[in-house]
Amino acid sequence: MRGRDDETGEFFSPSRSQQRRAALDVLELGEQLVAMTAAQLGRLPIPEGLMPHIRDTQRITSHGARKRQVAFLAKQMRKLDEDVLDAIRDAMSKDGEAARKETAAMHRIEALRDALLGDHGDDAMTELLAAHPEADRQHLRQLVRNAHEERKRNKPPRAFRELFRELKALHALDADAAHAAHAADAGEAADDAADLDDDAHA
Repeated sequence: MRGRDDETGEFFSPSRSQQRRAALDVLELGEQLVAMTAAQLGRLPIPEGLMPHIRDTQRITSHGARKRQVAFLAKQMRKLDEDVLDAIRDAMSKDGEAARKETAAMHRIEALRDALLGDHGDDAMTELLAAHPEADRQHLRQLVRNAHEERKRNKPPRAFRELFRELKALHALDADAAHAAHAADAGEAADDAADLDDDAHA
Protein backbone atom coordinates (compact mmCIF):
# COMPACT_ATOMS: atom_id res chain seq x y z
CA MET A 1 0.00 0.00 0.00
CA ARG A 2 1.36 3.43 -0.93
CA GLY A 3 1.75 6.18 1.64
CA ARG A 4 0.12 9.57 1.31
CA ASP A 5 1.46 13.06 1.94
CA ASP A 6 -0.48 14.48 4.91
CA GLU A 7 -0.25 18.03 3.56
CA THR A 8 -1.00 17.57 -0.13
CA GLY A 9 -3.01 14.34 0.03
CA GLU A 10 -1.00 12.97 -2.88
CA PHE A 11 0.18 9.38 -2.92
CA PHE A 12 3.89 8.68 -2.67
CA SER A 13 5.38 6.69 -5.54
CA PRO A 14 5.77 3.04 -4.59
CA SER A 15 9.29 2.03 -3.63
CA ARG A 16 11.24 -0.50 -5.67
CA SER A 17 10.68 -3.19 -3.03
CA GLN A 18 6.95 -2.45 -3.01
CA GLN A 19 6.82 -2.70 -6.80
CA ARG A 20 8.64 -6.05 -6.70
CA ARG A 21 6.35 -7.37 -3.97
CA ALA A 22 3.25 -6.31 -5.94
CA ALA A 23 4.63 -7.95 -9.09
CA LEU A 24 5.27 -11.22 -7.22
CA ASP A 25 1.74 -11.12 -5.79
CA VAL A 26 0.29 -10.80 -9.29
CA LEU A 27 2.58 -13.57 -10.57
CA GLU A 28 1.37 -15.86 -7.78
CA LEU A 29 -2.25 -14.99 -8.59
CA GLY A 30 -1.60 -15.82 -12.24
CA GLU A 31 -0.15 -19.22 -11.31
CA GLN A 32 -3.22 -19.96 -9.19
CA LEU A 33 -5.55 -19.05 -12.07
CA VAL A 34 -3.64 -21.28 -14.50
CA ALA A 35 -3.98 -24.22 -12.08
CA MET A 36 -7.78 -23.89 -11.97
CA THR A 37 -10.34 -25.86 -13.97
CA ALA A 38 -12.64 -24.21 -16.50
CA ALA A 39 -15.55 -24.53 -14.05
CA GLN A 40 -13.60 -22.80 -11.29
CA LEU A 41 -12.49 -20.01 -13.62
CA GLY A 42 -16.08 -19.55 -14.76
CA ARG A 43 -17.08 -18.59 -11.21
CA LEU A 44 -14.53 -15.76 -11.07
CA PRO A 45 -14.97 -12.18 -12.32
CA ILE A 46 -12.15 -12.49 -14.85
CA PRO A 47 -12.13 -9.84 -17.61
CA GLU A 48 -12.96 -11.28 -21.01
CA GLY A 49 -9.66 -10.13 -22.50
CA LEU A 50 -7.62 -11.97 -19.87
CA MET A 51 -9.20 -15.41 -20.30
CA PRO A 52 -7.43 -16.26 -23.63
CA HIS A 53 -4.04 -15.65 -21.97
CA ILE A 54 -4.99 -18.05 -19.16
CA ARG A 55 -6.11 -20.73 -21.63
CA ASP A 56 -2.95 -20.30 -23.73
CA THR A 57 -0.82 -20.82 -20.61
CA GLN A 58 -2.77 -23.93 -19.59
CA ARG A 59 -2.12 -25.55 -22.98
CA ILE A 60 1.67 -25.28 -22.63
CA THR A 61 3.34 -28.37 -21.17
CA SER A 62 7.03 -27.41 -21.47
CA HIS A 63 8.23 -26.14 -18.08
CA GLY A 64 10.39 -23.32 -19.45
CA ALA A 65 7.80 -22.14 -21.98
CA ARG A 66 5.05 -22.32 -19.40
CA LYS A 67 7.09 -20.26 -16.95
CA ARG A 68 7.60 -17.57 -19.59
CA GLN A 69 3.91 -17.61 -20.49
CA VAL A 70 2.90 -17.23 -16.82
CA ALA A 71 5.22 -14.21 -16.63
CA PHE A 72 3.52 -12.79 -19.74
CA LEU A 73 0.10 -13.47 -18.19
CA ALA A 74 1.15 -11.62 -15.03
CA LYS A 75 2.29 -8.70 -17.18
CA GLN A 76 -1.18 -8.51 -18.73
CA MET A 77 -2.77 -8.74 -15.29
CA ARG A 78 -0.70 -5.81 -13.99
CA LYS A 79 -2.42 -3.65 -16.60
CA LEU A 80 -5.74 -4.23 -14.83
CA ASP A 81 -7.08 -2.01 -12.07
CA GLU A 82 -6.21 -3.19 -8.57
CA ASP A 83 -9.95 -3.36 -7.82
CA VAL A 84 -10.33 -5.99 -10.56
CA LEU A 85 -7.52 -8.10 -9.11
CA ASP A 86 -8.95 -7.72 -5.59
CA ALA A 87 -12.37 -8.88 -6.86
CA ILE A 88 -10.75 -12.00 -8.35
CA ARG A 89 -8.89 -12.70 -5.10
CA ASP A 90 -12.08 -12.28 -3.05
CA ALA A 91 -14.01 -14.64 -5.32
CA MET A 92 -11.18 -17.20 -5.15
CA SER A 93 -11.22 -17.00 -1.36
CA LYS A 94 -14.96 -17.69 -1.25
CA ASP A 95 -14.64 -20.52 -3.76
CA GLY A 96 -11.83 -22.04 -1.74
CA GLU A 97 -13.88 -21.82 1.44
CA ALA A 98 -16.80 -23.56 -0.29
CA ALA A 99 -14.47 -26.32 -1.48
CA ARG A 100 -13.07 -26.79 2.03
CA LYS A 101 -16.59 -27.04 3.46
CA GLU A 102 -17.58 -29.57 0.82
CA THR A 103 -14.46 -31.66 1.51
CA ALA A 104 -15.17 -31.57 5.26
CA ALA A 105 -18.75 -32.68 4.60
CA MET A 106 -17.55 -35.60 2.46
CA HIS A 107 -15.19 -36.68 5.25
CA ARG A 108 -18.06 -36.61 7.76
CA ILE A 109 -20.20 -38.75 5.47
CA GLU A 110 -17.36 -41.23 4.97
CA ALA A 111 -16.83 -41.40 8.74
CA LEU A 112 -20.54 -42.08 9.26
CA ARG A 113 -20.48 -44.85 6.68
CA ASP A 114 -17.45 -46.40 8.37
CA ALA A 115 -19.27 -46.20 11.72
CA LEU A 116 -22.33 -47.96 10.26
CA LEU A 117 -20.09 -50.73 8.96
CA GLY A 118 -17.98 -50.93 12.12
CA ASP A 119 -18.25 -52.91 15.33
CA HIS A 120 -20.80 -50.47 16.77
CA GLY A 121 -22.84 -50.17 13.60
CA ASP A 122 -26.17 -50.71 15.38
CA ASP A 123 -25.53 -47.77 17.68
CA ALA A 124 -24.53 -45.59 14.72
CA MET A 125 -27.70 -46.61 12.86
CA THR A 126 -29.86 -45.79 15.88
CA GLU A 127 -28.32 -42.31 16.12
CA LEU A 128 -28.72 -41.76 12.37
CA LEU A 129 -32.39 -42.73 12.37
CA ALA A 130 -33.05 -40.59 15.44
CA ALA A 131 -31.58 -37.61 13.60
CA HIS A 132 -33.39 -38.51 10.36
CA PRO A 133 -36.77 -40.10 11.14
CA GLU A 134 -37.74 -39.56 7.49
CA ALA A 135 -34.96 -41.91 6.29
CA ASP A 136 -35.83 -45.27 4.75
CA ARG A 137 -34.53 -47.43 7.60
CA GLN A 138 -35.16 -50.75 5.88
CA HIS A 139 -33.22 -49.66 2.80
CA LEU A 140 -30.33 -48.34 4.89
CA ARG A 141 -30.11 -51.52 6.95
CA GLN A 142 -30.20 -53.61 3.76
CA LEU A 143 -27.38 -51.55 2.27
CA VAL A 144 -25.29 -52.12 5.40
CA ARG A 145 -25.91 -55.88 5.24
CA ASN A 146 -25.07 -55.95 1.52
CA ALA A 147 -21.89 -53.94 2.09
CA HIS A 148 -20.78 -56.44 4.74
CA GLU A 149 -21.52 -59.27 2.35
CA GLU A 150 -19.54 -57.59 -0.42
CA ARG A 151 -16.52 -57.37 1.87
CA LYS A 152 -16.75 -61.02 2.89
CA ARG A 153 -17.06 -62.24 -0.69
CA ASN A 154 -14.61 -59.65 -2.11
CA LYS A 155 -17.26 -58.44 -4.53
CA PRO A 156 -17.51 -54.99 -6.22
CA PRO A 157 -18.54 -52.36 -3.62
CA ARG A 158 -21.91 -51.44 -5.11
CA ALA A 159 -23.80 -51.33 -1.80
CA PHE A 160 -20.83 -49.57 -0.19
CA ARG A 161 -21.10 -46.77 -2.76
CA GLU A 162 -24.89 -46.70 -2.65
CA LEU A 163 -24.74 -46.28 1.13
CA PHE A 164 -22.51 -43.24 0.65
CA ARG A 165 -25.01 -41.73 -1.83
CA GLU A 166 -27.89 -42.28 0.59
CA LEU A 167 -25.98 -40.63 3.45
CA LYS A 168 -24.98 -37.76 1.17
CA ALA A 169 -28.66 -37.20 0.30
CA LEU A 170 -29.53 -37.06 4.01
CA HIS A 171 -26.72 -34.57 4.56
CA ALA A 172 -28.13 -32.44 1.72
CA LEU A 173 -31.50 -32.40 3.49
CA ASP A 174 -29.74 -31.15 6.63
CA ALA A 175 -28.04 -28.40 4.64
CA ASP A 176 -31.31 -27.36 3.00
CA ALA A 177 -33.06 -27.26 6.37
CA ALA A 178 -30.28 -25.18 7.88
CA HIS A 179 -30.40 -22.78 4.93
CA ALA A 180 -34.18 -22.45 5.21
CA ALA A 181 -33.93 -21.80 8.95
CA HIS A 182 -31.28 -19.16 8.37
CA ALA A 183 -33.43 -17.49 5.71
CA ALA A 184 -36.44 -17.53 8.05
CA ASP A 185 -34.38 -15.98 10.86
CA ALA A 186 -33.13 -13.31 8.49
CA GLY A 187 -36.69 -12.59 7.37
CA GLU A 188 -37.91 -12.28 10.94
CA ALA A 189 -35.03 -9.95 11.75
CA ALA A 190 -35.89 -7.79 8.74
CA ASP A 191 -39.57 -7.70 9.80
CA ASP A 192 -38.58 -6.70 13.34
CA ALA A 193 -36.36 -3.95 12.00
CA ALA A 194 -39.19 -2.69 9.78
CA ASP A 195 -41.60 -2.70 12.74
CA LEU A 196 -39.15 -0.70 14.82
CA ASP A 197 -38.72 1.74 11.97
CA ASP A 198 -42.52 2.12 11.65
CA ASP A 199 -42.82 2.71 15.42
CA ALA A 200 -40.12 5.34 15.26
CA HIS A 201 -41.97 7.23 12.54
CA ALA A 202 -45.42 6.78 14.13
